[in-house]
Amino acid sequence: MTLASTAVQFPAETAAGGTFVRQKIVFRDRITADGSSGFKAEPGRYHLYVSLACPWAHRAIIVRKLKKLEAVITLSVVDPIRDERGWAFRDGPGHTRDPVNGFAFLREAYLATDPNYVGRHTVPAVWDRVTQRIVTNDYHTITLQLETEFEAFADTSVDLYPRHLRAEIDRLNAEVYERVNNGVYKAGSASSQAAYDEAFEALFAELDALDRRLARQRYLVGRHLTDADIRLFTTLVRFDTVYHTHFKCNLRRLVDYEHLWAYTRDLYQRPGFGETVNFEHIKRHYYCTHDKLNPSQGPGRRLAGATRPRAPWLIPRSGCRRAARASSPGHQRPASSGGGSPPGTR
Repeated sequence: MTLASTAVQFPAETAAGGTFVRQKIVFRDRITADGSSGFKAEPGRYHLYVSLACPWAHRAIIVRKLKKLEAVITLSVVDPIRDERGWAFRDGPGHTRDPVNGFAFLREAYLATDPNYVGRHTVPAVWDRVTQRIVTNDYHTITLQLETEFEAFADTSVDLYPRHLRAEIDRLNAEVYERVNNGVYKAGSASSQAAYDEAFEALFAELDALDRRLARQRYLVGRHLTDADIRLFTTLVRFDTVYHTHFKCNLRRLVDYEHLWAYTRDLYQRPGFGETVNFEHIKRHYYCTHDKLNPSQGPGRRLAGATRPRAPWLIPRSGCRRAARASSPGHQRPASSGGGSPPGTR
C-alpha cells in the first residue's frame, strides 16, 4: 500500500531513510544461578515491571507462569496508556501502583539506575531489591534467564530452552525478531515508502515461510514447546487486533494463514498463554498512545468485551478444517482454518 502520511512516532529511532531503528538496550547485566554475574538467582530478590500490552514483556510473563516462578519473582503491571512521561503506575483494571518502590513512573527506576539515562523507558525491566537498580531491560535475554537460571526454584519439568536445540532456537529467534517481532514495528513506524515496503515484504515473506513450516510440525523447533514459540506467539496474538490495521501490515490477516492461525489458537488454549492475553490493554495502548500513527485514537476507545475471547480462539487446532469439510458436499478440497476474527477486531 501507499503511505498516506509520513508522521514520525519515534523521531530518535528513525534513520535518515525513514527506517525505524530500535534504540539500543542499555541495561544488560545477567542473573545467574551461581551468582558469578553479581546477581544471584534468589527467591524474592527480583521484581519484574511489565505492560500487558507489550509483546516483549508478554514473553517474560508467559515464561514466569510456565516455569511456576510467580512466588519467586514478583511482578507489577503499568497503565497501558503511555504519554510523554512514559509508562505510569496507576490503579486501574489490570494495573496497579508500584508496590516495591512507590515509583509513579517507570522512568524513576531508570534514573535511579543511571541518572544520565537518555531514551525511552521500556518494559520489561527487572529490578533488584538488593542493589536497588535495574539489572536488565534486555527483552532478548530476560526469558532465557528465567528459563535457565532459576531452576532451583522453578518447575524443572518444563524445559523451554533445551541444550540440544539451543543453536536452532537462537537462529530462528534472530530471524523471527528481525522480520516479524520487530518487523511489524519497522513497517508501522516507517516514515518513507521505501522503508515501509522493505519491512512489509520481509514480514509477509517470513510469515509465509512460517506457515509452510507449521504445516509439517506442531512447534517451531523440535517436538515440544520452546522459547521460540513464545516469542512468535506474542506477536501473532496481537496481529489482527492491532498490527494489521494500526501498523498497516495488511497484505493478509493471521486468520488467512491456515497453519499459523491454527498454531496460534493451539498455543492460546494452553495454560500460561490465553490467560495472560489482555486485549483491552493491547488496544488501549496501541490505538490511544501512538498519536502520530492514530490521531483519532480509534478504535482504542471502543473496548466493550475486548478482554473476552470469542469463539474462534477456542476452536481446536484442526477444528475449523473438520467443520468446513463436514459442511462441504463431497469433501472436494481442504478448507482453510482461517475463518472468524480474533477478539477485539470487530
